[in-house]
Amino acid sequence: MTFSEFDLDSRLEKGIHSLGYVKPTKVQQSAIPEALEGLDILASAPTGTGKTAAFLIPAIQYLLDFPRNAPGFARVMVLAPTRELAYQIHEVAEGLCSFTDLKIGVITGGINYGSHKDILEKNNDILISTPGRLMEYMDAETFHCENVEILVLDEADRMLDMGFRNFMSRIAEESRNRKQAMLFSATLEGRGIIEFSNQVLTEAARVDCDAPRRERGKIVEWTHLADSNDHKLALLMHYLKQEEVQKSIIFVKTRDRLDALVKDLQSEGIYATYLQGEMPQDRRMKAIDKMKNGRAKVLVATDVAARGLDINDITHVFNFDMPRTADVYVHRIGRTARAGAKGFAISLIEAHEMGILKKVERYTDQVFKHRKVAGLEPKNKEAKVPAKKKKPHKKKLAKANAKKSKK
Repeated sequence: MTFSEFDLDSRLEKGIHSLGYVKPTKVQQSAIPEALEGLDILASAPTGTGKTAAFLIPAIQYLLDFPRNAPGFARVMVLAPTRELAYQIHEVAEGLCSFTDLKIGVITGGINYGSHKDILEKNNDILISTPGRLMEYMDAETFHCENVEILVLDEADRMLDMGFRNFMSRIAEESRNRKQAMLFSATLEGRGIIEFSNQVLTEAARVDCDAPRRERGKIVEWTHLADSNDHKLALLMHYLKQEEVQKSIIFVKTRDRLDALVKDLQSEGIYATYLQGEMPQDRRMKAIDKMKNGRAKVLVATDVAARGLDINDITHVFNFDMPRTADVYVHRIGRTARAGAKGFAISLIEAHEMGILKKVERYTDQVFKHRKVAGLEPKNKEAKVPAKKKKPHKKKLAKANAKKSKK
């Protein structure tokens, strides 16, 4: 199948080809025809499968079919959970619209308020935004949703996890004049995402897309038991000095841990850029650009980068600290093995992290094999995770209490 089979505007087709897209991916083949018909879309699609173009292409085609006839705010609104993802969507939109006159804006936190003035005051066709900053503009009544004709919620599951449900509902309510809504999520499992989609979407076409083999890279995962933080650092240094570790992301839990690790790596002669929360947007973009253009080979990140970070040639992901939840582990390792490539995910496990490791094993339905590096073998045995005591059944508890009271 080719993009020409969608019968798109020639200007949009030129934009598609300018980005190097040759054949539509599975999610694009499934979602674009339904969206072009004007149906609401409920889609499950992993990152790295082309979902951004799956909602942008039909939205842009709509704008070209029905040109603006009066000045006003954005006609297409795209909400994304993180700044990184918002800017990546903006980059794809700019490419797709490069042969049109459509105006595209992006609004996120970490940017001076004045820099958004033109986006808010002048005509804007497509607006990509993170929820927090947009909420501030809506509260200040400097942005209104009445002109929104297409609403897209990208990685809606992540935004729900981040506590943005009320704001997402508010956006949906205030864009009540919309003609179409599209909700994309990494998974459609769980009551929360389904309940929310029922609230926002009307008779939606459902698209469930696991990445086909040609789009799905293979991630090889394993673990190392570590006796201490110094032992973790020694294991990490062993890998970073290997020739096959070309570009890597190292995940830690906190900013303090990030600062300490960056300094440790520098003392070992390894330059690492970093990414963390509450970081000015220009510094965030510089860090990502350094990785993309090869000026940096190592990125240390807190979990702010676990979603939305799109660097195609990451060969290795290291969990220097295990995440707090199992689903975040999956998002972390998804930064490697992009676009059908092979990738490696290596976790360094101290005794206190065995509990979360077992949760990850249950969540991913696998049992990790602990590997060893010659000369860096752990001195301690694997820590045992204490079994949870079963809570007594309510009826049994009531009987026991009744017996006590009789005595």
